[in-house]
Amino acid sequence: MIFPLHEHKAKYIQIYEHIINLIESKKLTANDKLPSIRTLAEHLQVSRNTTLQAYETLIAEGFIRSENKVGYFVNEIDSMFVHPNSTKPKQAVPIQQDATNLIDFRVGAVDQHTFPHHKWRQISNSILERNESFAYGKMFGEPILQHELAHYLLQARGISTEPQQIIIGSSTQQLLLQLSMLLKEDFSSVLLENPGYNGAREVFELLNFQIETITVNQAGLAMEELQKQKSALFYVTPSHQYPFGTALSIQQRWQFIQSVEQRNGYILEDDYDGEYRYGQKTFPALASLAPARIIYFGTFSKSFLPGIRLAYMILPPSLLNMYQTKFANFENSASLLHQLAMAEFMRCGEWQRHIKRMRNTYHKKMNFFLETLQQHFSDKVQFVGTKAGLYILLSIECADSEEELIALALEEKVKVYPCSHLYIGTVPTDPKILIGFANLTFQQIEQGILRLKKAWRLLAKE
Repeated sequence: MIFPLHEHKAKYIQIYEHIINLIESKKLTANDKLPSIRTLAEHLQVSRNTTLQAYETLIAEGFIRSENKVGYFVNEIDSMFVHPNSTKPKQAVPIQQDATNLIDFRVGAVDQHTFPHHKWRQISNSILERNESFAYGKMFGEPILQHELAHYLLQARGISTEPQQIIIGSSTQQLLLQLSMLLKEDFSSVLLENPGYNGAREVFELLNFQIETITVNQAGLAMEELQKQKSALFYVTPSHQYPFGTALSIQQRWQFIQSVEQRNGYILEDDYDGEYRYGQKTFPALASLAPARIIYFGTFSKSFLPGIRLAYMILPPSLLNMYQTKFANFENSASLLHQLAMAEFMRCGEWQRHIKRMRNTYHKKMNFFLETLQQHFSDKVQFVGTKAGLYILLSIECADSEEELIALALEEKVKVYPCSHLYIGTVPTDPKILIGFANLTFQQIEQGILRLKKAWRLLAKE
């Protein structure tokens, strides 16, 4: 396997893309053996680390597999993920000239190519053989999934909880809505991050909570504002603040806990993508530090699949009985079949393998995303929140508005996303843009950034 390499792109990416092209064009088929790392490195005159990185990326994305002491082999790829017109390598068409399709830097998407289609389909089909699949589900979630979640959260997030404390629903917003109906009986106001997740704000505004705010910027939360506010309910995203991507230090976490204990209130901890931190140790959840005062929210939307519509919250004992009494006659909004399938997926170890694989994939994509942005844009563009999650926030110094920058990008067939709607009150004059990378290939990421460079000429490097 010999092919030319150029200096305009990382060599491991070129190797990775070339092998994918061979697979998509069926020049490499299922179970074909690839050259060893050493052999390929010698043929291409690159380091072994370069070929190893390319192979590891292909393994993480499910294109190839490693068999111990035997070598590397091509996996069987579902035809739905092979481009039907792939009759020649993609490199034959210069990236800059391909401007026919929209590249969507969507924030809420996940990687499709590494999704465990075969295993999930296999488990889902087996669930339909069970008698309980043909009945209504439990009001507050299936016990088998509650048990698996309790085990996982202890291992991954340091949270010790009884399975019955875990309430399962279809989304964080839906669970937050029902919980807030209960909390409204004792609390009239809530403290929100500003800017922050607008889906939570919509819930509190719908139920006529008084809204107080604590300012967030790329340096983190303005903790000095905490004592100025009177609310005893805090809604926060402490492990990966949305949208700035910062994380609370351990000192700030204890400051929040002490404040809520003094006010006899609760912290609503939204841990929407806590699985994905890169190059640093994962923070323990706030709920692991003060479980009696913290209501923890988790979701499968970012870590697995948005369309599965599964989320959960952990209620402290002081709220559990009241919640169950209040909503005893309400049906569970989460799919019974998906709950049973996810429980089995976790029980047989596939969940841990999936998270490890996705963390590796997203880490590589984040690094490539950031390196490519830095290569093409000047210091008028700051890249915020690059240590975790599935998106980057661009803080931009220019005369154009957020709306104008988004329109310019769309003219070049690139879709990027605003931040202004996440603010409560005054919106900063310097535009801020959200760009996600999870569902894009390395080639699409590079192509999209080149289009953005063309769209935002005044922000590009000379």
